[in-house]
Parts: sequence; structure tokens; C-alpha cells
Amino acid sequence: MKKVITLCLFVFAMLLGTDSAIAQNKIEINTEASETTETLRKLLKFDNSQRDQIYDAYKEFGKAQASLKNTKTVTSEAVEKLKNRLTTKVESILNEQQFEGYKAYIKEQE
Repeated sequence: MKKVITLCLFVFAMLLGTDSAIAQNKIEINTEASETTETLRKLLKFDNSQRDQIYDAYKEFGKAQASLKNTKTVTSEAVEKLKNRLTTKVESILNEQQFEGYKAYIKEQE
């Protein structure tokens, strides 16, 4: 009986640890999206609506990237597909002049 209770407590502790790791991952994704958005806002001078859309795009990109890393099947093709999806989404949000500045920023980051 003691072994069953010990096993249950161990499983419960493992589940709590997993949730904590996932929550921390979400915090990191949100922080990175926020920092990137603020950097781009200062560089490209976009409005609050665009800021919110860029933040959402980067947050979605971060979540997709994290889930890709969790599957342990990270290929350069999959990462490139995620980056292209992000670029397409950002292009639809920004005007032409802002997007040119965005492309220069991304090229500088690589």
C-alpha cells in the first residue's frame, strides 16, 4: 500500500513539474515576442494596432518553434517554413516602407 501511495505521489510531482516547465516556456515566448516587437516598433515606427498584430505573429511563431523543438524532429526545411510564414504575416501587417526596414533588420540579425 505504501508503494502505491509513493508511486502516486511521484507521478503527481512529475505532472506538476511538467506544467511548470511548460508555463516557463510560455513566459519566455511572450517575453521574446514582446522584446522583438518593441525593437521593431522603435525601428519601424508603427502604430498600436500594428504593434499588437506583430506581437501576436511573433508569439505564434515562438509557440510553433517550441512545439517543433519538442517533437525532436527539427529540420532546416521546417524552420524555414515557419520563418516564411512569419515573414508573410508581417508583410501583410506592415506597409511597403516598413516592410523594407523589417527585411533589413532580419538580414542584420542572421
